[in-house]
Amino acid sequence: MKQTVYARAGVDIDLGNRVKAALPQLLAATHRREVLGKIGGFGGLFALDTKKYKQPVLVSSVDGVGTKLKIAFALDRHDTIGQDLVNHCVNDIAVLGAEPLFFLDYLGTGKLEPRVFTEIITGFAKACAENHCALIGGETAQLPGFYQPGEYDVSGTKVAMGSMRSKDYSGDNSHRNCGRSIRWPIWVG
Repeated sequence: MKQTVYARAGVDIDLGNRVKAALPQLLAATHRREVLGKIGGFGGLFALDTKKYKQPVLVSSVDGVGTKLKIAFALDRHDTIGQDLVNHCVNDIAVLGAEPLFFLDYLGTGKLEPRVFTEIITGFAKACAENHCALIGGETAQLPGFYQPGEYDVSGTKVAMGSMRSKDYSGDNSHRNCGRSIRWPIWVG
């Protein structure tokens, strides 16, 4: 009965499940030893080793890509949007000297397009692997009538670990390190 209600609203649960079936393979390169469980649950699990850090501080960032989406739609190229989003979040935490731990994504669209979905997730996975962080979960929302045909929106959340003892940790969000060369990786316990 539940799927019938969704189908009447224009949401294709079966298509969503088919598209998401490829996620374990797409995300394998982002795996870290601290990741627990499998993709597809109601939450991502990450076993944080706090002994690795002196005076640990969780650092997080949420971001989107804004009007760059219009370029992706016009060019019909979607993998770079995924990479761009992850890197936006990484840059925000880098100025605080934090080690990227994991990333969570959100994708909202009127109609789920398998090729576009796969390109976006492939971009997320590539950037997460390059930044040594796990992609441990996300949300895909099918919202018929909410977006123009062929359009979507994405956002992401990055969680990282910093240290109160790091001389690069400023304790504020002023981005006073922007424009300067940042030693990467600068996360040390």
